[in-house]
Amino acid sequence: MLGFEDSGKLLRLLSGGEERTFEEIVSDFNSSFPPSLHFYACSALEFLTTDPKEKRLSPTQRLIAFAIIHQAYASQQPSSNPFISKLVDVACDEEAEKYERAFILHLLNSSGSTNGRELLKQSAADFIKRFDLSLHSFPQREHMQQQYCSNIQPEPFKCLFMDSSVENVIPDPDVPHGCNSSSSEFDSRPGVTPKIGSGIKEETVVGLLSSVSLEGLGPQWIRPFPPRLPIMDGELLWLNPDINHELLWDYGMCADTSRGAAVRDLIAKALKGPLAPVQQEQVLVELANDSKLVYHCGLTPKKLPDLVENNPMIAVEVLINLVKSPEISEYFTVLVNMEMSLHSMEVVNRLTTTIELPTEFLHTYISNCIGACQGIKDRYMQNRLVRLVCVFLQSLIRNKIINVHDIFIEVQAFCIEFSRIREAAGLFRLLKTLE
Repeated sequence: MLGFEDSGKLLRLLSGGEERTFEEIVSDFNSSFPPSLHFYACSALEFLTTDPKEKRLSPTQRLIAFAIIHQAYASQQPSSNPFISKLVDVACDEEAEKYERAFILHLLNSSGSTNGRELLKQSAADFIKRFDLSLHSFPQREHMQQQYCSNIQPEPFKCLFMDSSVENVIPDPDVPHGCNSSSSEFDSRPGVTPKIGSGIKEETVVGLLSSVSLEGLGPQWIRPFPPRLPIMDGELLWLNPDINHELLWDYGMCADTSRGAAVRDLIAKALKGPLAPVQQEQVLVELANDSKLVYHCGLTPKKLPDLVENNPMIAVEVLINLVKSPEISEYFTVLVNMEMSLHSMEVVNRLTTTIELPTEFLHTYISNCIGACQGIKDRYMQNRLVRLVCVFLQSLIRNKIINVHDIFIEVQAFCIEFSRIREAAGLFRLLKTLE
């Protein structure tokens, strides 16, 4: 269906038949309506020219409408025009105006020829004024249909309800045919009946095209929704939640679960306590020979803290092999949030010398270490932990693993707070050399 603005454009084109040529009007139609709207525009023109007795259009407007319907598909074969049957019906309608029939025959028989171009170089008013019935003959309907409609596919099956539809526009019995006075206003809103005596014909047509379906009014086939069957005991209820889940891929699907059975058993033991040196060496050798075994060892991010506390060397090797895994960020999150200890610092320190850790991870871990030192009430344990943190930070700074200027203020405050400890004083002097 065309909008109100497009319907107005179409009707203004139809109103130029007194002065403008068919060629100019068709050119304006092609520039005003993109090819995607040609079918809808031609459908509207077909609706307006369906019943000449209704006089929805003037004689010149009808000729322009037929010219647009034909020229919109002039670059294709005539049988490819979805409205070719409409043109043939009007050309063969014995009750139609003779000049209309002759005009359409000229369009059909002169497509692309010199005569066709000459026909379009005149206006609709000139064509009607110069029309001479004695110069024209009208072929039989059978001949026209065989010539232009033989390649058209038969219409698909239509429901009986569609065939029972009625036209959705009827004439107002209180308004004489051809009334064209402009003394009263017209309201073109959908569902509003024009006032008696309304003569603004153009607005009436625009309102019809923009607010009324062109398919007619058909009876509604109303039937209730069938009731749902009762759910039996033990039957699962089918749910359709309106949730858009992101597609997740199980990288362990169809994997050979028999691989690394020995490593998997040793990792399970490593989560519960320290492994013997021989067992620890076996795990490290197996992981070094096949880095993919890390995906089959049964370690999850939640189990990482147990592995770090009981077997830090194995935890380091596992994390190095998992660095390219999509889940490595989850392992880092667990590591940075676990309780700070000698073993966790050992793991992080070894990782910094082996792989490139995210800067945000290191800054967060250092902040957690400083916070852990400040939160310990036991003076002996606090001093011991401060020494470990200071040695850890000196190692990171000397190896240029972190940019100390990013956390300078926080580390300096930490050193001043624990200046009584020799390692904190040494870290403070190191910071001063870097200013």
